[in-house]
Amino acid sequence: MERQPTLSAARAKGLRTARGFALIEILCVLAIIGLLASIILPAIPRTTTRAKLESYAVETAALLKADRNAALRRQVRVATQVDAEARAIRSGVTGRIIRLPNDVVVQATLAARCADRAVGRSIDFFPSGMSCGGTIALARPGIGYEVRVNWLTGGVDIVSQKL
Repeated sequence: MERQPTLSAARAKGLRTARGFALIEILCVLAIIGLLASIILPAIPRTTTRAKLESYAVETAALLKADRNAALRRQVRVATQVDAEARAIRSGVTGRIIRLPNDVVVQATLAARCADRAVGRSIDFFPSGMSCGGTIALARPGIGYEVRVNWLTGGVDIVSQKL
């Protein structure tokens, strides 16, 4: 007498087959999602966050303060180069360059003449602690920061701006 498979044994065999098929489907869907993500994500524009903009302002202020301190310590004139068009700020002592991203608007208000010399593209610090002064504004839609250099004291301040 041949034994017929019971209903529960047939059902269990069908469930095992269905589970394997579902796993293959899930893997295919995950592969398609990964492929689409790898195509779409690079096309999404990356913008500078508020925190990153603030860190650029702090980094710029630190570079200016370091140049001022070097002028005082070495008793020499130090010029920090500011190139708003190229989005770069270069230390006069170390040569370190801060490069700002394209979505950050950079504006520099610098002295045209300082200490009987045409300047216009730098903030100069003198051995006395004084400077030519100037302002470097970093902005993106909604927020901005100004890094201000006082001409009399050479002090560097960061001021937040609401745009």
